[in-house]
Amino acid sequence: MGLPRRAGDPAELRKSLKPLLEKRRRARINESLSQLKGLILSLLGRESSHFSKLEKADILEMTVRFLQELPASSCPTAAPTPSDSYREGYRACLARLSRVLHTRRVLEPAASARLLEHLRRRAASATPDSGRAGDSCGPPAPSPPPAPLPPAPPRDPGLWRPW
Repeated sequence: MGLPRRAGDPAELRKSLKPLLEKRRRARINESLSQLKGLILSLLGRESSHFSKLEKADILEMTVRFLQELPASSCPTAAPTPSDSYREGYRACLARLSRVLHTRRVLEPAASARLLEHLRRRAASATPDSGRAGDSCGPPAPSPPPAPLPPAPPRDPGLWRPW
């Protein structure tokens, strides 16, 4: 004969929460499949109204087929190098700055043009490692030694603190 379980027993709590957790998990799966269906149909150029009753397996099969048919050039075989990523980020930042300077008129047009031209020249020659092009081979240049700390203020010998 078993002992009666307490109301706060972890096994009882798990038992009561399991259906709720499963319902949430299924809702997440269905929501993701619905989004995937919309994405894949728009990429394939098909109307959603004709495919309103697609089964989950059909959506997944269409997605797999679509991804397999992508040209090899759109799927990079290797991850971009850090310097490529740096350059792309720099260019994106430069493009955004250009839009902001143009729309907000923060600087005089001549100053904006000089600033953007300077940054474009830097983008053409800069690398994340050293700030110069062509130095990306070999070990990175040693970083300069840290600046010395300023001297500590003199302590007052006449003041005694017990701590």
